[in-house]
Amino acid sequence: MAKILSAGETAPDFTLHVTPDQTLSLSELRGNPVILAFYPADWSPVCSDQMTLLNEILPEFKKHRAELLGISVDGYWCHTAFAKQGHLHFPLLSDFEPKGQVARLYGAYYEKGGVCERALFVIDKEGKIAWSYLSPMGENPGADGILEALETLTKKENEDAQKPSLAR
Repeated sequence: MAKILSAGETAPDFTLHVTPDQTLSLSELRGNPVILAFYPADWSPVCSDQMTLLNEILPEFKKHRAELLGISVDGYWCHTAFAKQGHLHFPLLSDFEPKGQVARLYGAYYEKGGVCERALFVIDKEGKIAWSYLSPMGENPGADGILEALETLTKKENEDAQKPSLAR
């Protein structure tokens, strides 16, 4: 299994295609938490289950103002069909060309299979990795770790907001 980036490291910025003529950059989402869900392939049974689960709990992520991004090496046409079939309401980004470039930056590329590892990252509003997890390929990692990380970030943000400002 890969060695993915850990909590405390700066999340590498990237720009990937959502559609043939639309891209999304991680830096565009700065100021809010971001969840990156790297997954091996559209249409695989475990990936379908995982993306469906994440889609179902999007309202929980939104409570923390978090944006969810799915990332795999599949092309954007494949992502479009997969998202439509699964009624997914979050962007699926294509790490297709150069294949797996972003997954490699995060340590989440499975060289032998030519696909993304099943890796999750929660990135704080400043662009630092707050939590990461590498799941076995054949297992749906669920969302408990993501939710715990978001709750920790929200709690810390609330505590920081309650501290008296020294710059008055």
